[in-house]
Amino acid sequence: QVQLVESGGGLVQAGGSLRLSCAASGRPFSNYAMGWFRQAPGKAREFVAAINWNGVRSQFADSVKGRFTISRDNAKNTVSLQMNSLKPEDTALYYCAAGGRIQSLGKSDEYDYWGQGTQVTVSS
Repeated sequence: QVQLVESGGGLVQAGGSLRLSCAASGRPFSNYAMGWFRQAPGKAREFVAAINWNGVRSQFADSVKGRFTISRDNAKNTVSLQMNSLKPEDTALYYCAAGGRIQSLGKSDEYDYWGQGTQVTVSS
């Protein structure tokens, strides 16, 4: 089992920045690819960003490319999502996820463990 706890969400004005963090515990963190997904009210969960086990490969949704970056620190068992130039449409509950055998970083059903989420609200 892997436990994931997100933090860093909050209310920010459009154009602002937030940094989300996800702390993992349980099985060795470096065994897992890590992803961020989000779900807005009334909408399906969608992929945001992901990073492979050693941080060499990352992937982003088109909607956040150039604005969001993802990083991980395997020594600290954390993965972070830096979100810049935030837009009202980025408002959602953001989830951290871990997957041990990821073929496609952007596919949510390939992830094994999920956090409870942290709310991000961007005001216009």
